[in-house]
This record gives sequence, C-alpha cells and structure tokens, in this order.
Amino acid sequence: MKKLRIVFMGTPEFAVGILDTILKNNYEVVGVITAADKPAGRGQKLKYSAVKEYALANNLTLLQPTNLKDESFLSELKALNANLQIVVAFRMLPKVVWEMPELGTFNLHASLLPNYRGAAPINWAIINGETKTGVTTFFIDDKIDTGAMILSTETDIEPSENAGQLHDRLMNIGSQTVIETLELIEKENVVTTIQKENTEIKTAYKLNKENCKIDWTKPADAIYNLIRGLSPYPAAWCFISDTNEEWNVKIYEAKIIQEPHEKAIGSLICTKKEMKIAVENGFIQVMSLQFPGKKKMNTAELLNGISFSENAKAY
Repeated sequence: MKKLRIVFMGTPEFAVGILDTILKNNYEVVGVITAADKPAGRGQKLKYSAVKEYALANNLTLLQPTNLKDESFLSELKALNANLQIVVAFRMLPKVVWEMPELGTFNLHASLLPNYRGAAPINWAIINGETKTGVTTFFIDDKIDTGAMILSTETDIEPSENAGQLHDRLMNIGSQTVIETLELIEKENVVTTIQKENTEIKTAYKLNKENCKIDWTKPADAIYNLIRGLSPYPAAWCFISDTNEEWNVKIYEAKIIQEPHEKAIGSLICTKKEMKIAVENGFIQVMSLQFPGKKKMNTAELLNGISFSENAKAY
C-alpha cells in the first residue's frame, strides 16, 4: 500500500464536499490550494472561496497563488512533499504543477467524459435534455478535461431536476468516486482508459449573458430545460415589457402546458395567481421568478403587487 500525501485544489462548494469526504476517510491532506480572495457585493469586501472557509475551519495548510507558475508558489508547493494531487473545480494547471507529484494529479469532473468537457458540465447536461450524466476521475494532461480516465460513475437525470439538485447529488457521487480512485492508487491497481475523440462530443461552454437568455421561439421543452439547467444559479433570464416599461427578469422554476392556442409567441397571460407565456404548441407556466430590485418569489406573490395589461410580452 502506498502512503498517500495529498494536495487538494478546488474553489467552490462542490469541491468542499469532496475534500470533506477525503478527510473523513482518514487520508492525509498536506495542503489545500484555492483561488485568491475576491472583492464581492456592494461593499466590495474580500470574499473567501468555499474551499478556503473549509480549510481554515479544519486547520489545513492553505496556499492562494495568483500565478501558478510563480517561483515562490512552486517552492512552497514542493515543500509540502505531496505524492498525489487532486483537482476539483479549480483552474487549468501548468505542466510544472501537474507533473510535480510522483503519483500524478487527478481531476474529478462532473460529467461522463469525453462529453461535457469545460466549465459548466452540470448545467449543459440538463440544458441539452440529457437523461443520464455522472462523474469521471482522470489524470490531468496539457489540455482541458482530456486526460486518461480512471473511473466513471453514471446516474439518471430526473425529468424535473434542476442544476442545484443535480449538483448536490453529483457532489455525493463524486465523493465516493474519488475515494474509490484513491483506493486504486494506494493499491497500485489503476488501469486507465484513453478518451476517444469524435465529432459528436458535446461541450460544456462557459455560461454567459447570451447563452442564459430565453428564446421564446424555441420549443417548450428546450425552454423548460434551459430554465431548470440554470436554476438556481446563474438563472435563465428574459425581458418582459408592458406599455412603457421593460424589466430584466430571472426565471427559476416553470412548467410546460401543452395545448393549442392562437396567441403570439411571448404573450403574457396572467390571472391573479398564475403567469403563462405563450410558446409554440403551448405555454410555459412561470412558477418562481425575480424582478429587478426584488427578491426571488413565487408567481402568486409577484402578482399580488403588480398587474399586467393584455399587451405584456416576454422576449
């Protein structure tokens, strides 16, 4: 059995669940690398990453390099004397970093590779209407998410599951897959599989304002998948206009109503408690949303304080 000395690299909440499981399984984590503190919010106070909060609470050695090729960082990393590095939702590593430990550097990625390489695999699996996803561990190489695969674990995506719910499930599945990967490395039983390249591979592009905007001319299921694939964060959005006002609105939860109608695409149909938006072959019923300057609320709460004319539309 190899005695593992692990350096863990990660930033968001997803990585915390994995790090916690590694420690609870009595593995030695000799250092944690996370992103530099960033100013956030109105007061621009420095915000710690979720991984930093966890590392401080658990008295772990912490490094926060701004430049991963910086000589002083590299010498600090070397001094930790790790023989394995684990990366979960961090950034691309230079070769000098991923090649450093004797047993290599492996990454946990929240997709079934080679599909959904990139920044937002959980979101895009739902947006694209996939019924299955999973997690993959692989040894890092010089490209993004292309290295030799160690283990993968598959799970079904429930028809109404949103990105937040799937994130939490994949964090749990990923934690177990990382432990199984560590056991293989300890016992020197790792057998890797090279990722096969083909033209059908789907990509998990970085999310931005453009690809999070709802196009109401698309089919109802594509709109529904976009809304749940971006909920609760960063949230699908659109404009709603009525008479002389226009709002930039985030939509968090919706349902599909399939029924024929003659309304113009994007028309808003509201009762005192319900809001529907006309799409091809039916409606998207909006269940929860957020107007500018207001908190997230369910539609009935919103319609308690605002009413729309027959000319209101979403676009």
